[in-house]
Amino acid sequence: MAQLFGLARLGRDAEVRHTPQGDAVCNLSLAFSYGKRDPNTKERPTQWVDASLWGQRAESLAPYLLKGTLLSVTLDDIHIEEYQTRDGRAGSKIVGRVSSIEFAARPPEQKQQQQRVDPPARSEPPARPAPSLADMDDDIPF
Repeated sequence: MAQLFGLARLGRDAEVRHTPQGDAVCNLSLAFSYGKRDPNTKERPTQWVDASLWGQRAESLAPYLLKGTLLSVTLDDIHIEEYQTRDGRAGSKIVGRVSSIEFAARPPEQKQQQQRVDPPARSEPPARPAPSLADMDDDIPF
């Protein structure tokens, strides 16, 4: 069974749906960066992967799976799916099932909201100047 592990950013907010049997499923659009940066654009190439997260984890994590969130993910059952585009051409995409997921960072929108919600930081005592050799006594205590 093919497996993929890496850091990826979410390309859109997650939405939970339910199968006819009542199972929760959340489809994730994951952007994996790879290779060297393009000297002109300074960007690395991106490989998009469609992943699915199932069950209680899908329902619990969906509110936090927002566009731009950096995730550490392990995908199982990686395969290429063929499909037909709207204009009738053949297309293909990489698809997998999430077996492990961890948040690697907050998305930019959450960072801004968090800064507004946090209480003001305590003021710190004034910094003392770093000690120097001139501040030392001539008497050595041993």
